[in-house]
Amino acid sequence: MRLVFAGTPEFAVHTLSSLLKSEHTICAVYTQPDRPAGRGRKLNTSPVKQIALEHNIPVEQPLNFKKQATREILTSYQADIMIVVAYGLLLPQSVLDTPKHGCINIHASLLPRWRGAAPIQRAILAGDNETGVCIMQMEAGLDTGPVLAKATCSISNTDTTQQLHDRLAILGALTLITTLSNFTEYQENALAQNDSDSNYASKLEKAEATIDWEQPASTLLRQINAFNPWPIAQTQWQDKTLRIWAAIDLNTPNKASPGSVINADKTGVDIACGEGTLRITQIQAPGKRAMAVSDFLNANSLSVGDHLG
Repeated sequence: MRLVFAGTPEFAVHTLSSLLKSEHTICAVYTQPDRPAGRGRKLNTSPVKQIALEHNIPVEQPLNFKKQATREILTSYQADIMIVVAYGLLLPQSVLDTPKHGCINIHASLLPRWRGAAPIQRAILAGDNETGVCIMQMEAGLDTGPVLAKATCSISNTDTTQQLHDRLAILGALTLITTLSNFTEYQENALAQNDSDSNYASKLEKAEATIDWEQPASTLLRQINAFNPWPIAQTQWQDKTLRIWAAIDLNTPNKASPGSVINADKTGVDIACGEGTLRITQIQAPGKRAMAVSDFLNANSLSVGDHLG
């Protein structure tokens, strides 16, 4: 089939790479406009654009699809399907109707469980034991379209957003290729979503990253895992902001006040929580890289009796 691919971040790269190896033709790639990034504010091209340029695929980067000329360009590619993976732009009905078989999306949750921008993070934060990917026929609503195919993936209590992101990116690509191999049948048997089972996976805010030690250790571990690699869970120690990259729920009770350091050695820094004890194993001081707690303690005087938060 003739495909138009729309995606922007790293999550979409694996799918585009898999499609390039398939029997299908990628006639154009749509991605977000180049934007300034970093200290030098140099224009940054998306990971998807970089792959497209390497394969000499036409790249389109509209701000939106409000102009008729922009929609006419899409029409000119005469696509059978538009594949959308973390594109970052809402598509109007006129765009959804342009390809012969419409637009389909790879969504990183078991719809309708998490609809919205941050399904991976919200699944971890909520303590879900399972997530996955859905191949969804797109419609005007936010992630509300019928599901053509899905594949599941377990979530362990050690999984970070980055680790789960990487597994789901691979799983999404595999599921899409299978779906495209017999697309008409999958489309005819698509299942409508039950709106009453849906939750909104809102974008993460930096303010959510601040740790409240009154919370149970299990809740704080999910927060640390969900916010890795961004924005990274953080807490205060003396006049410093410490970023916590990794931790372990020790599943042990304690009688110390929440936020108190009850042990500090090369195995980790143990912090009393509202319920249970959390062991910090990887930490980052201001202006420093993330490091093992043993290295941090060699250069800092964090000790038993100190208080975080």
